[in-house]
Amino acid sequence: MKRILIALVALALTALACGQQAPVTPLPTLSTSIFSTQHTAYGFFPSPPEVSLDSVLHLYKDLGQHADFVLIQQNTPWQDFVNGIDGDSKSRTDLMNQAKLAQQNHLEYVFVLDALNGLNRRDFMGVPTGCDATFGNPKVRAAYKNFALWIVREFHPRYLGLASEINTYMDAHPDDSANFVSLYNDIYGAVKAEAPETQIFVTFQWEDLNNLIPSAAEGRQPYHTNWDEVNTFEPHLDLWVISSYPFAAFAAGAQIPADYYTPLLTRTSKPLAVAEGGYTSKPIGPISGTPDDQVAYLHAIHDQIGTRLAFWVYLLLNDFNLDSYAKYMKANGQSANDVNTLGLFASVGLRQFDGTPKPAMALWDSFRSGRQ
Repeated sequence: MKRILIALVALALTALACGQQAPVTPLPTLSTSIFSTQHTAYGFFPSPPEVSLDSVLHLYKDLGQHADFVLIQQNTPWQDFVNGIDGDSKSRTDLMNQAKLAQQNHLEYVFVLDALNGLNRRDFMGVPTGCDATFGNPKVRAAYKNFALWIVREFHPRYLGLASEINTYMDAHPDDSANFVSLYNDIYGAVKAEAPETQIFVTFQWEDLNNLIPSAAEGRQPYHTNWDEVNTFEPHLDLWVISSYPFAAFAAGAQIPADYYTPLLTRTSKPLAVAEGGYTSKPIGPISGTPDDQVAYLHAIHDQIGTRLAFWVYLLLNDFNLDSYAKYMKANGQSANDVNTLGLFASVGLRQFDGTPKPAMALWDSFRSGRQ
Protein backbone atom coordinates (compact mmCIF):
# COMPACT_ATOMS: atom_id res chain seq x y z
CA MET A 1 0.00 0.00 0.00
CA LYS A 2 2.81 2.40 0.84
CA ARG A 3 4.44 2.17 -2.60
CA ILE A 4 1.06 2.85 -4.22
CA LEU A 5 0.48 5.77 -1.90
CA ILE A 6 3.78 7.45 -2.81
CA ALA A 7 2.88 7.30 -6.50
CA LEU A 8 -0.60 8.68 -5.90
CA VAL A 9 0.63 11.51 -3.70
CA ALA A 10 3.03 12.58 -6.43
CA LEU A 11 0.03 12.92 -8.74
CA ALA A 12 -1.97 14.66 -6.04
CA LEU A 13 0.63 17.36 -5.52
CA THR A 14 0.83 17.99 -9.25
CA ALA A 15 -2.93 18.42 -9.35
CA LEU A 16 -2.89 20.72 -6.35
CA ALA A 17 -0.15 22.85 -7.85
CA CYS A 18 -2.22 23.29 -11.00
CA GLY A 19 -5.37 24.07 -9.06
CA GLN A 20 -4.46 27.24 -7.16
CA GLN A 21 -4.68 25.57 -3.79
CA ALA A 22 -3.60 27.27 -0.57
CA PRO A 23 0.15 27.33 0.09
CA VAL A 24 1.79 24.69 2.21
CA THR A 25 1.24 25.31 5.91
CA PRO A 26 4.53 25.59 7.79
CA LEU A 27 5.16 22.80 10.26
CA PRO A 28 4.69 23.68 13.93
CA THR A 29 7.76 24.95 15.72
CA LEU A 30 9.37 22.95 18.49
CA SER A 31 7.36 24.96 21.01
CA THR A 32 4.01 24.22 19.34
CA SER A 33 4.49 20.71 17.95
CA ILE A 34 2.48 17.88 19.51
CA PHE A 35 5.78 16.01 19.66
CA SER A 36 7.17 18.58 22.09
CA THR A 37 4.38 18.09 24.62
CA GLN A 38 3.83 15.38 27.20
CA HIS A 39 0.77 14.19 25.26
CA THR A 40 0.47 11.13 23.04
CA ALA A 41 0.41 12.00 19.33
CA TYR A 42 -2.15 10.04 17.28
CA GLY A 43 -1.56 9.08 13.66
CA PHE A 44 -2.35 6.78 10.74
CA PHE A 45 -0.72 5.29 7.70
CA PRO A 46 -2.06 7.54 4.93
CA SER A 47 -3.29 4.63 2.81
CA PRO A 48 -6.29 5.65 0.66
CA PRO A 49 -9.47 3.54 0.39
CA GLU A 50 -8.79 2.95 -3.29
CA VAL A 51 -6.09 3.60 -5.87
CA SER A 52 -7.21 6.97 -7.18
CA LEU A 53 -6.21 10.61 -6.90
CA ASP A 54 -9.54 11.67 -5.42
CA SER A 55 -9.25 8.98 -2.78
CA VAL A 56 -5.86 10.33 -1.66
CA LEU A 57 -7.06 13.92 -1.46
CA HIS A 58 -10.21 13.05 0.48
CA LEU A 59 -8.25 10.84 2.85
CA TYR A 60 -5.77 13.56 3.78
CA LYS A 61 -8.59 15.99 4.50
CA ASP A 62 -10.25 13.40 6.74
CA LEU A 63 -6.97 12.58 8.49
CA GLY A 64 -6.73 16.20 9.53
CA GLN A 65 -9.87 15.63 11.62
CA HIS A 66 -8.73 12.44 13.35
CA ALA A 67 -4.93 12.58 13.61
CA ASP A 68 -1.95 14.71 14.52
CA PHE A 69 0.48 13.15 12.06
CA VAL A 70 0.98 10.59 9.30
CA LEU A 71 3.53 7.80 9.26
CA ILE A 72 5.70 8.07 6.16
CA GLN A 73 7.27 4.66 5.67
CA GLN A 74 9.22 4.37 2.48
CA ASN A 75 11.14 1.47 1.02
CA THR A 76 14.76 2.42 0.43
CA PRO A 77 15.44 3.72 -3.10
CA TRP A 78 18.70 1.82 -3.27
CA GLN A 79 20.01 3.05 -6.60
CA ASP A 80 19.22 6.70 -5.84
CA PHE A 81 21.34 6.77 -2.68
CA VAL A 82 24.11 4.23 -3.17
CA ASN A 83 26.55 6.86 -4.45
CA GLY A 84 25.74 9.75 -2.14
CA ILE A 85 23.25 11.73 -0.08
CA ASP A 86 22.46 14.67 -2.34
CA GLY A 87 21.01 14.67 -5.81
CA ASP A 88 17.79 14.78 -7.80
CA SER A 89 15.56 11.74 -8.18
CA LYS A 90 11.91 10.81 -8.42
CA SER A 91 12.08 9.13 -5.02
CA ARG A 92 13.29 12.35 -3.39
CA THR A 93 10.62 14.42 -5.13
CA ASP A 94 7.85 11.98 -4.23
CA LEU A 95 8.75 12.04 -0.55
CA MET A 96 8.92 15.83 -0.50
CA ASN A 97 5.51 15.92 -2.11
CA GLN A 98 4.06 13.55 0.46
CA ALA A 99 5.36 15.76 3.25
CA LYS A 100 3.85 18.81 1.55
CA LEU A 101 0.47 17.13 1.29
CA ALA A 102 0.60 16.33 5.00
CA GLN A 103 1.47 19.95 5.82
CA GLN A 104 -1.37 21.25 3.68
CA ASN A 105 -3.71 19.29 5.91
CA HIS A 106 -2.09 20.42 9.18
CA LEU A 107 -0.43 17.07 9.82
CA GLU A 108 3.06 16.43 11.12
CA TYR A 109 4.97 13.27 10.23
CA VAL A 110 7.05 10.40 11.58
CA PHE A 111 9.49 8.66 9.24
CA VAL A 112 10.37 4.96 9.16
CA LEU A 113 12.96 3.62 6.72
CA ASP A 114 12.11 0.19 5.38
CA ALA A 115 14.48 -2.19 3.62
CA LEU A 116 11.99 -5.04 3.62
CA ASN A 117 8.85 -6.20 1.86
CA GLY A 118 5.94 -4.94 3.96
CA LEU A 119 3.94 -8.06 3.12
CA ASN A 120 6.83 -10.45 3.86
CA ARG A 121 9.32 -8.93 6.24
CA ARG A 122 11.75 -11.79 5.79
CA ASP A 123 12.73 -10.47 2.35
CA PHE A 124 14.37 -7.30 1.09
CA MET A 125 12.42 -5.01 -1.24
CA GLY A 126 13.71 -3.47 -4.43
CA VAL A 127 17.39 -4.36 -4.20
CA PRO A 128 18.73 -4.35 -7.78
CA THR A 129 19.10 -7.72 -9.47
CA GLY A 130 22.53 -9.18 -8.88
CA CYS A 131 23.11 -7.17 -5.72
CA ASP A 132 23.58 -9.23 -2.56
CA ALA A 133 20.50 -8.49 -0.44
CA THR A 134 22.11 -8.47 2.99
CA PHE A 135 22.97 -5.80 5.53
CA GLY A 136 26.61 -6.84 5.17
CA ASN A 137 26.75 -5.63 1.56
CA PRO A 138 28.70 -2.32 1.49
CA LYS A 139 26.39 -0.92 -1.22
CA VAL A 140 23.26 -1.77 0.80
CA ARG A 141 24.82 -0.19 3.89
CA ALA A 142 25.85 2.96 2.03
CA ALA A 143 22.45 3.48 0.42
CA TYR A 144 20.61 2.91 3.71
CA LYS A 145 22.80 5.36 5.62
CA ASN A 146 22.67 7.99 2.88
CA PHE A 147 18.88 7.73 2.70
CA ALA A 148 18.58 8.21 6.46
CA LEU A 149 20.85 11.25 6.45
CA TRP A 150 18.96 12.80 3.53
CA ILE A 151 15.67 12.45 5.41
CA VAL A 152 17.21 14.09 8.49
CA ARG A 153 18.57 17.01 6.47
CA GLU A 154 15.47 17.50 4.36
CA PHE A 155 12.68 17.01 6.91
CA HIS A 156 14.25 17.40 10.39
CA PRO A 157 11.95 14.73 11.85
CA ARG A 158 11.39 14.46 15.57
CA TYR A 159 11.11 10.66 15.25
CA LEU A 160 13.05 8.47 12.82
CA GLY A 161 12.67 4.70 12.60
CA LEU A 162 15.53 2.80 10.98
CA ALA A 163 13.63 -0.46 10.41
CA SER A 164 10.12 -1.87 10.61
CA GLU A 165 9.37 -5.11 12.48
CA ILE A 166 13.05 -5.96 12.38
CA ASN A 167 12.72 -8.97 14.68
CA THR A 168 10.93 -10.89 11.92
CA TYR A 169 13.98 -10.46 9.70
CA MET A 170 16.39 -11.30 12.53
CA ASP A 171 14.52 -14.55 13.18
CA ALA A 172 14.68 -15.54 9.52
CA HIS A 173 18.28 -14.43 8.94
CA PRO A 174 20.22 -14.75 12.20
CA ASP A 175 23.52 -14.66 10.31
CA ASP A 176 22.71 -11.16 9.06
CA SER A 177 21.40 -9.77 12.36
CA ALA A 178 24.77 -8.50 13.59
CA ASN A 179 25.25 -6.72 10.26
CA PHE A 180 22.02 -4.80 10.71
CA VAL A 181 22.77 -3.93 14.34
CA SER A 182 26.17 -2.54 13.37
CA LEU A 183 24.57 -0.54 10.54
CA TYR A 184 21.93 0.78 12.95
CA ASN A 185 24.61 1.91 15.41
CA ASP A 186 26.57 3.57 12.60
CA ILE A 187 23.51 5.51 11.39
CA TYR A 188 22.49 6.34 14.96
CA GLY A 189 25.85 8.00 15.60
CA ALA A 190 25.81 9.88 12.29
CA VAL A 191 22.30 11.23 12.83
CA LYS A 192 22.97 12.26 16.41
CA ALA A 193 26.07 14.15 15.28
CA GLU A 194 23.89 16.28 12.99
CA ALA A 195 20.55 16.30 14.81
CA PRO A 196 20.88 15.28 18.46
CA GLU A 197 17.20 16.03 19.11
CA THR A 198 16.04 13.37 16.61
CA GLN A 199 14.62 10.35 18.45
CA ILE A 200 15.73 7.09 16.78
CA PHE A 201 14.25 3.60 16.99
CA VAL A 202 13.41 0.37 15.21
CA THR A 203 10.04 -1.35 15.51
CA PHE A 204 9.40 -4.86 16.81
CA GLN A 205 6.44 -7.02 15.81
CA TRP A 206 4.83 -7.76 19.19
CA GLU A 207 3.00 -11.00 18.39
CA ASP A 208 6.13 -12.45 16.80
CA LEU A 209 8.37 -11.14 19.59
CA ASN A 210 6.14 -13.11 22.01
CA ASN A 211 6.16 -16.22 19.78
CA LEU A 212 2.38 -16.26 19.40
CA ILE A 213 2.43 -17.09 15.69
CA PRO A 214 3.37 -20.79 15.50
CA SER A 215 4.66 -20.64 11.93
CA ALA A 216 7.09 -17.87 12.91
CA ALA A 217 8.07 -18.98 16.42
CA GLU A 218 11.09 -21.07 15.40
CA GLY A 219 10.08 -23.64 18.03
CA ARG A 220 9.99 -21.19 20.95
CA GLN A 221 7.17 -21.28 23.48
CA PRO A 222 4.34 -18.71 23.54
CA TYR A 223 5.02 -15.69 25.78
CA HIS A 224 8.73 -16.53 26.04
CA THR A 225 9.45 -13.02 24.83
CA ASN A 226 12.58 -12.54 22.71
CA TRP A 227 13.85 -9.62 24.78
CA ASP A 228 17.37 -10.31 23.56
CA GLU A 229 16.36 -9.01 20.13
CA VAL A 230 15.35 -5.70 21.69
CA ASN A 231 18.29 -5.44 24.06
CA THR A 232 20.81 -5.90 21.25
CA PHE A 233 19.99 -2.35 20.13
CA GLU A 234 20.56 -0.80 23.53
CA PRO A 235 21.68 1.72 24.60
CA HIS A 236 20.87 3.27 21.22
CA LEU A 237 17.07 2.98 21.34
CA ASP A 238 15.61 6.36 22.23
CA LEU A 239 12.21 4.75 22.66
CA TRP A 240 10.80 1.22 22.42
CA VAL A 241 8.36 0.85 19.55
CA ILE A 242 6.11 -2.05 18.58
CA SER A 243 3.59 -3.03 15.95
CA SER A 244 0.66 -5.18 17.03
CA TYR A 245 -2.03 -7.05 15.12
CA PRO A 246 -3.45 -9.38 17.79
CA PHE A 247 -6.10 -10.85 15.47
CA ALA A 248 -3.18 -12.99 14.25
CA ALA A 249 -2.99 -14.58 17.71
CA PHE A 250 -6.43 -14.28 19.37
CA ALA A 251 -9.90 -15.27 18.19
CA ALA A 252 -11.45 -12.11 19.66
CA GLY A 253 -10.36 -8.76 21.01
CA ALA A 254 -11.80 -9.68 24.39
CA GLN A 255 -9.22 -12.48 24.59
CA ILE A 256 -6.29 -10.04 24.62
CA PRO A 257 -4.84 -10.59 28.12
CA ALA A 258 -5.08 -7.76 30.63
CA ASP A 259 -1.28 -7.84 30.93
CA TYR A 260 -0.53 -8.36 27.23
CA TYR A 261 1.36 -5.09 26.69
CA THR A 262 2.28 -4.26 30.29
CA PRO A 263 5.65 -6.12 30.28
CA LEU A 264 6.96 -3.16 28.29
CA LEU A 265 6.37 -0.90 31.29
CA THR A 266 8.85 -2.75 33.46
CA ARG A 267 11.44 -3.75 30.85
CA THR A 268 12.35 -0.13 30.08
CA SER A 269 11.92 3.34 31.55
CA LYS A 270 12.06 4.89 28.09
CA PRO A 271 9.01 6.22 26.22
CA LEU A 272 6.97 3.67 24.27
CA ALA A 273 5.19 3.93 20.93
CA VAL A 274 2.98 1.91 18.59
CA ALA A 275 4.18 2.42 15.02
CA GLU A 276 1.39 0.41 13.43
CA GLY A 277 -1.40 -1.96 14.36
CA GLY A 278 -5.07 -2.70 14.22
CA TYR A 279 -7.79 -5.31 14.40
CA THR A 280 -10.03 -6.48 11.58
CA SER A 281 -13.75 -5.77 11.96
CA LYS A 282 -14.77 -8.62 9.62
CA PRO A 283 -13.85 -12.31 9.42
CA ILE A 284 -11.21 -13.09 6.79
CA GLY A 285 -10.76 -16.79 6.09
CA PRO A 286 -9.89 -18.46 9.39
CA ILE A 287 -9.42 -15.10 11.14
CA SER A 288 -12.29 -13.74 13.22
CA GLY A 289 -13.16 -10.08 13.55
CA THR A 290 -16.02 -7.79 14.58
CA PRO A 291 -16.41 -4.06 15.31
CA ASP A 292 -16.40 -4.90 19.02
CA ASP A 293 -12.99 -6.54 18.61
CA GLN A 294 -11.60 -3.24 17.37
CA VAL A 295 -12.94 -1.49 20.46
CA ALA A 296 -11.35 -4.10 22.71
CA TYR A 297 -8.01 -3.71 20.90
CA LEU A 298 -7.97 0.07 21.34
CA HIS A 299 -8.84 -0.30 25.01
CA ALA A 300 -6.07 -2.87 25.51
CA ILE A 301 -3.37 -0.53 24.24
CA HIS A 302 -4.78 2.60 25.84
CA ASP A 303 -5.50 1.07 29.23
CA GLN A 304 -2.30 -0.98 29.49
CA ILE A 305 0.44 1.31 28.14
CA GLY A 306 -1.31 4.55 27.14
CA THR A 307 0.36 6.67 29.80
CA ARG A 308 3.80 5.95 28.31
CA LEU A 309 3.03 6.34 24.60
CA ALA A 310 4.93 9.07 22.78
CA PHE A 311 2.93 8.32 19.64
CA TRP A 312 0.35 5.81 18.47
CA VAL A 313 -0.25 4.81 14.85
CA TYR A 314 -3.39 2.93 13.84
CA LEU A 315 -2.98 1.32 10.43
CA LEU A 316 -6.00 2.62 8.51
CA LEU A 317 -8.58 5.34 8.88
CA ASN A 318 -10.82 3.72 6.23
CA ASP A 319 -11.17 0.16 4.96
CA PHE A 320 -9.83 -0.22 1.43
CA ASN A 321 -11.05 -1.73 -1.80
CA LEU A 322 -8.89 -4.82 -2.29
CA ASP A 323 -9.91 -5.15 -5.96
CA SER A 324 -8.54 -1.67 -6.64
CA TYR A 325 -5.23 -2.45 -4.94
CA ALA A 326 -4.96 -5.93 -6.45
CA LYS A 327 -5.32 -4.59 -9.98
CA TYR A 328 -2.53 -2.09 -9.40
CA MET A 329 -0.28 -4.60 -7.65
CA LYS A 330 -0.61 -7.24 -10.35
CA ALA A 331 0.07 -4.64 -13.04
CA ASN A 332 3.30 -3.80 -11.20
CA GLY A 333 4.50 -7.37 -10.87
CA GLN A 334 3.57 -8.17 -7.27
CA SER A 335 2.60 -11.74 -6.50
CA ALA A 336 -0.77 -13.25 -5.74
CA ASN A 337 0.58 -14.11 -2.29
CA ASP A 338 1.22 -10.42 -1.62
CA VAL A 339 -2.33 -9.60 -2.71
CA ASN A 340 -3.74 -12.30 -0.43
CA THR A 341 -1.69 -11.05 2.52
CA LEU A 342 -2.84 -7.49 1.90
CA GLY A 343 -6.42 -8.74 2.00
CA LEU A 344 -6.04 -9.62 5.68
CA PHE A 345 -5.97 -5.88 6.41
CA ALA A 346 -8.80 -4.70 4.15
CA SER A 347 -11.27 -4.29 7.05
CA VAL A 348 -8.88 -2.98 9.70
CA GLY A 349 -10.01 0.65 9.20
CA LEU A 350 -11.86 2.57 11.91
CA ARG A 351 -14.35 3.59 9.22
CA GLN A 352 -15.95 1.67 6.42
CA PHE A 353 -14.80 2.16 2.84
CA ASP A 354 -17.33 4.98 2.32
CA GLY A 355 -16.31 6.82 5.49
CA THR A 356 -19.10 5.53 7.73
CA PRO A 357 -17.58 5.33 11.23
CA LYS A 358 -17.35 2.08 13.14
CA PRO A 359 -17.74 2.15 16.96
CA ALA A 360 -13.95 2.25 17.43
CA MET A 361 -13.74 5.58 15.58
CA ALA A 362 -15.48 7.46 18.38
CA LEU A 363 -13.29 5.72 20.95
CA TRP A 364 -10.10 6.70 19.10
CA ASP A 365 -11.30 10.30 18.89
CA SER A 366 -12.15 10.33 22.59
CA PHE A 367 -8.68 9.09 23.50
CA ARG A 368 -7.13 11.74 21.28
CA SER A 369 -9.27 14.58 22.64
CA GLY A 370 -8.66 13.44 26.22
CA ARG A 371 -4.90 12.99 25.71
CA GLN A 372 -2.69 11.19 28.14
